[in-house]
Amino acid sequence: MIFRNTFDRNRVTSWNESLMEYVAKNDYFEKQKSKDGMDRYFASLESSRPQILGLYWSPPQMEARTSSELAVARRWLNSLWTFSSENGVEFDPDRECLYADRLRQREPGDDTLGLSAHVDGGSVERWLDEGFRGVYRHLLSGDVESYDPFDAAFRTVTMEIPSPAVCSMFRTYQGWTALSRQGPGDGTLNLVPIANALAWVILRALQDDVPDDELCGAAPSRALTISEAWHAKILRAYVPIPMVEPGDTVWWHPDVIHGVESQHTGAGYSNVMYIGAAPACAKNERFLAEQRRAFEAGESSPDFAAENYEVDFEGRFTADMLSPLGRVQMGYEA
Repeated sequence: MIFRNTFDRNRVTSWNESLMEYVAKNDYFEKQKSKDGMDRYFASLESSRPQILGLYWSPPQMEARTSSELAVARRWLNSLWTFSSENGVEFDPDRECLYADRLRQREPGDDTLGLSAHVDGGSVERWLDEGFRGVYRHLLSGDVESYDPFDAAFRTVTMEIPSPAVCSMFRTYQGWTALSRQGPGDGTLNLVPIANALAWVILRALQDDVPDDELCGAAPSRALTISEAWHAKILRAYVPIPMVEPGDTVWWHPDVIHGVESQHTGAGYSNVMYIGAAPACAKNERFLAEQRRAFEAGESSPDFAAENYEVDFEGRFTADMLSPLGRVQMGYEA
């Protein structure tokens, strides 16, 4: 799903320039060399110059996350879910919890960031964890037609295996904000734009041609791999997103299969800020307490490798700069 002109283009251009300056003046790439290899979530990637940056607390990132524009967008996105379930009210669609994620600054010609098709937020636990078995209860009981990927029942009690870059929050949508013009060929997002495609993936691992000790490539503490070997049929629908402009925002259901083009063959930077939707619920509010501590210290978001680049960064966003809305989203105020 693409929202056009979520942010004013001039504002986003200023953010992009500010982020490039924030990275350069704080000597990020030199500092990164001494910590290379800490984040091995996407273990097959090797890069001498990172394209996804382990930065969380820059002013543009925090201003965008706590903006009124995204508050309105995420409130509408949350409303697409059935948030009152057999377990009660799963989350508050009108109140967002801030989730600090990274940013991408992908150079033209880069061929190091390609990510094959995958699903974030859990791999083997999707079949093993009691909460996930609740999410997929209709599939596992044989009542396939009753499965609804937008039913929030049990979504807020799943237990993911801890790992850098495995999201500990419940997100109604993953997403990013475009900082530059980008589209097919620019090293950007590909996906299977079908929210219930994961239903097929869950059941695929239980078919007779799959060994009893195999879950079609799923491995603990890794993204859930979607491969030609096991999932060729669903990958027929794997397509790039259309062209987006600075200020557009892109959103996808947390179960949507997605990846990143292997090469950036375009002429300009392909830059984004990763900002999803994480509505207020007990699971998300528990995470906020840990995240606030990291924010105040300038440390990496707790879900990611503890690289902690920003502890001494000049120009880092601090708690006194939060708007009233930002204070609520960060859990400082009810």
